[in-house]
Amino acid sequence: MTEKESSRKRDSERRTRVHLSLFDRAKFFLLFGLTYLILVWALLSENPIYSVSDAAIDVANSHMWIFYLAGLEALRQIHFLISEFISPYHRLWQWYFKSVDRVIHLVSDWNRYRISRVVKALIWILILAVILGAIYNLPPAQALFMAPQALWSALPMLAQLLFAVVFILIQFVAMFWFLSRGGIDTYFPDDINTRFSDVWGQDHVVERIRENLLFLEDPESIERHGGYVPGGLLLWGPPGTGKTLMAEAMAGETGKPFIFVDPGAFNNMFFGVGVMKVKSLFRKLRKLALRYGGVVVFFDEADALGNRGIVTTGQRMNSDHCHGGNYLSESAVNVLTREKFVMGGAANAGGGGGMGTLQALLTELSGLKKPRGFFNRIVRRTLGMRPKNPPKYRILVVMATNMPEALDEALLRPGRIDRMYRVGYPSKNGRVRTYQGYLDKVSHLLEPSEIEKLAIMTPYSTGATIKDMINEALIIAIRDGRTAITWADVLRAKQQKELGPSEDVEYIERERHAIAVHEACHAVIAHRVRQHMNIDLATIEKGSDYLGMVASIPPDDQFTRWKSEYQSDILVSLASLAGERMFFEGDNSSGVSGDLESATTIASLMEGHWGMGSTISSHASNRRFEVGAPGGKGGSIGRDQDDRELRRALSDRIEDNLNQLLVKAEQLLQENRKEVLALAHALETYKTLPGDDVAAVINCEKGTIADGQPYSDSSFMKEIEEYHKACVSAHREHRTPEIPLPVYKG
Repeated sequence: MTEKESSRKRDSERRTRVHLSLFDRAKFFLLFGLTYLILVWALLSENPIYSVSDAAIDVANSHMWIFYLAGLEALRQIHFLISEFISPYHRLWQWYFKSVDRVIHLVSDWNRYRISRVVKALIWILILAVILGAIYNLPPAQALFMAPQALWSALPMLAQLLFAVVFILIQFVAMFWFLSRGGIDTYFPDDINTRFSDVWGQDHVVERIRENLLFLEDPESIERHGGYVPGGLLLWGPPGTGKTLMAEAMAGETGKPFIFVDPGAFNNMFFGVGVMKVKSLFRKLRKLALRYGGVVVFFDEADALGNRGIVTTGQRMNSDHCHGGNYLSESAVNVLTREKFVMGGAANAGGGGGMGTLQALLTELSGLKKPRGFFNRIVRRTLGMRPKNPPKYRILVVMATNMPEALDEALLRPGRIDRMYRVGYPSKNGRVRTYQGYLDKVSHLLEPSEIEKLAIMTPYSTGATIKDMINEALIIAIRDGRTAITWADVLRAKQQKELGPSEDVEYIERERHAIAVHEACHAVIAHRVRQHMNIDLATIEKGSDYLGMVASIPPDDQFTRWKSEYQSDILVSLASLAGERMFFEGDNSSGVSGDLESATTIASLMEGHWGMGSTISSHASNRRFEVGAPGGKGGSIGRDQDDRELRRALSDRIEDNLNQLLVKAEQLLQENRKEVLALAHALETYKTLPGDDVAAVINCEKGTIADGQPYSDSSFMKEIEEYHKACVSAHREHRTPEIPLPVYKG
C-alpha cells in the first residue's frame, strides 16, 4: 500500500460522505422522545385522573411541533444515508455549498460578521417566543408580547437572586474584570502621523521592514502562489535605537490601527488574569483586522512576557582612583563587562511569562481558529457539511526587546515570529543623518563638518541619546542667554551626559598633580601607540566614581579587532602604574587597581581564548572538559627544558606578558617624559581638555582651549620640571609644595 493510499482522505477527495455512528443517528430522536415523556409526566402530575394513554394523546395533539422536528430529523438522516452511498448526490451538495460560499463572499467579512450577530439574536428571540407560548398557551408571536409581564412578575425573585450572586461574586468577577483592563492602547489610522521618513539612522533595517509591509498591503500575492503570510517580527537591539518608532511607522505607512501593549500589561498577582488579557487582546485584534483589513500590534519589552525566568546579573567594574575602563576602546570595555557579568552573575527568577500567559499567547499566535457565524457552524453542520474556514485575520505582530536571549524558543519559531531584525547602533552616516534631523528642529550654528565630527565623537550613540544631547545643548544655550546652539554648547552637553556633572571638590596641590600625571601617562601612551582610537577628552575633575579619566573613541566603525590593538589597550592601562613609579620614585597609588584589572582581563582572554598567546587551545574549552589550563603541566615526557618553559601554567604566562608590556610602557614614558609633564600641567591649568587639545599640547601646537606652543620653550619646561620635583617632595613628606603651579609669561 502506498503512502497516499494509507493516508486519511481529505473531504474534497471523498466520493461519498463519511458514515455516521449509531449514536449520531439516534441522538436527536432520543432528545425528542425524552422531551415528549417529560411533557406527559408534567400533564399527569397536574391531572391525576388522567391515564397514561390519555395524557400521551393530549400531549401529542397539543405539541405537534415535536413530531414536526422529528420528521425534519428523519429527513436529515435520509439525506445523510443517500450521501453516504450515492456519490453524485454528495457531489451535488458539495457543488451547491461552493456556489453558496461564492455568493456569501460578495459581502465583506465585517458585514457578514454583523449579519450573523443579528441572525443569532433573532433565533434567541424565536426560542423565547416558543417557550412563552407553551407557558401562556398562546401563539408564539402573541406570547412574545407577554415577556415584559413575565419579567415584571418574576422581578422580585430575580432581584433577590441577583443580589445574592453579585454579593458573592463581586469581589472576584469585578476584580478580575478590572484587572484584565488596561495596559493596551489603541491608535486608529487617523491618530498615527509617524512614517518611515521619521526613522533616522536605521536605513538598512527600514528597507527590510518595507518588505514586510507586503504582509498587510498585498497578502494575496504570496498566498495565490501557495505560500503563507508571515505574521510576526522581532526587533532586537540596544535601548533607544528606534524599535518602537519603527513599529509605529509600520502602522502609519499602511494605514492600519496600531495596538501598543505595555510591558507590564500581563503581569498580575492572580492566576488567570494574564490569560484573560491575552484572549481579550486577540478578540479585539480580530475585530479590528476584519474592519480595517489588517492591524499592527506591538509588544514592547517582549522579554517581560516571554522570558524563561533566569537572567544573569553582575556588578559593574569600578576602581578606586582612575576609571580604568573609560580610556579603553568600546569593544575592550564590552569584553570586560561581559566577563564581569559571567563571573559575578547570579540567577534571578522572574518574568511575566508564567501562570499560563505565555502559553495563551503561543496558542493565539498559531492555534486553531474556531469557525465563525451561525449559518457556518449550525446550518452547515446540521446538513452534514464541514464548516468553512474562518476568515484570514491580517494581524502583524511586532515585538521589541534588548534581551533576545531571554525569549522562549517556542515564541521565536517560524509561524509565530517569522523574521528577526537587529536594530543596532547607527553607523557614522546614520548618526550624521540623526544629528541633522534633530538639529533642523532647533536653531544652531554648526557647520556640516562639525556635525560629521560630532558623529565621529559619539560612535555608540542611539537616536534617543542624540536627541537628549541636542536638547541638553539647547538648554545650555538658553541658560547663557542665546537661542542658537554652538559647537561649545554641544561639547559641554556631551561631557555632562557622558560623565555627569563634576563634583565641587578642590584637590590639594600634591594630589591634583598626582592625578594629572596619572591621566597624562594614559593620554600620552594612547596618543603614541593606539592608532585605532582617538582621545575624546582628558579630565582631572572628580566625578561620581572617578577622580580623573581619559576617554577614547574609534575614528571609524570597526568590527574586527587585532592582537596589536589589544596590546596597545594593555599598554594604555599599564601606563598609570609605570608612570606613577617613574615620576614618584617607585611609589604608586591604589588608583591603578582598575587599570590592572582591565589589563589582566584582556591579557587573560588573549592568552587563553583568542589565540593571541603562546598556545592554541582555548582555556574555556579545557576548563569545560576538565583538562586543565592550556600549556600547563603534564606534557609529554622527553621534551627539552625550553619547551617545558614555554608551556608553563596559564597565570605565569599572563604575568610574563604583562611584565613585558609594562617594561615597554616604561620605555615609552621615558621617551615622552617632557610630553607627560606638559600635559599634566595643562590638565592642572584647565582641568578638562578635549581630544584635539590633548594632541595640541603633546605636539606643542595651538588648540581650541589650551595653547601647546609654550611647552616648546625649554625655560618654561624647566619651571614645570622644578614644580614636579617640589610636588614629589611634598608627596613624600605630606605637605604643600613650595612652588606654585607655573604660569607661562612669554
